[in-house]
Amino acid sequence: MRLAVIPARGGSKRIPRKNIKAFGGKPMLAWSIEAALASNCFDRVIVSTDDEEIAFVAREWGAETPFLRPTGLSDDHTGTIPVIAHAIAQIAGQDESPDAVCCLYATAPFVQPQDLRTGLRALSTEEVDYAFSVTSYAFPIQRALRMTLGGRVSMFQPEHFTTRSQDLEEAWHDAGQFYWGSTEAWVQGRPLFAERSIPVKLPRHRVQDIDTQEDWQRAEWLFKALQAEQAQDS
Repeated sequence: MRLAVIPARGGSKRIPRKNIKAFGGKPMLAWSIEAALASNCFDRVIVSTDDEEIAFVAREWGAETPFLRPTGLSDDHTGTIPVIAHAIAQIAGQDESPDAVCCLYATAPFVQPQDLRTGLRALSTEEVDYAFSVTSYAFPIQRALRMTLGGRVSMFQPEHFTTRSQDLEEAWHDAGQFYWGSTEAWVQGRPLFAERSIPVKLPRHRVQDIDTQEDWQRAEWLFKALQAEQAQDS
């Protein structure tokens, strides 16, 4: 059995109620639910939340909410892996045994069904614990700057000041959309960013963290641009 778990707690502080705030004409959460359902990857799509209103919205858009997440797993310091492990335990208590579980973030309006299918295929064909979305940095991280206490700047790696950009190793970061994993890996708490993980590469124009109001505004601009491009192509 393949399971999608969408974590969506109610206590977002920097963007209040962001998981159900309107984005592109739908509650933010709806985009992840719809992508999961359209992918045909899953036997069940559930939302893990501590919030009754979020649970109601999730059900309206086609997800299940078979349990409410406990308060102890719903604070600012709780990581993703314990939340998914808890969901697996809850489903196992219903006599279901998922063999592959995908954590799909609630604030991932750019996730595409085909990306989820690519992740499942990678998890199924490679000997790995996880397959998750990544994208490349727009600028060489070797040229990153820090702000000093005196209000000036210095390089993190000054030895690369004169190195040509094309000679620097390309760097990647977590795209913050989805994480396919084996049930065993989630339950045992194996690390995500490790040798037994495989990347699912996404283009930068379909990746945007949404943690602050500035992130939200940029995501809206990007979303409108993508919609306009799709309208021209159709």
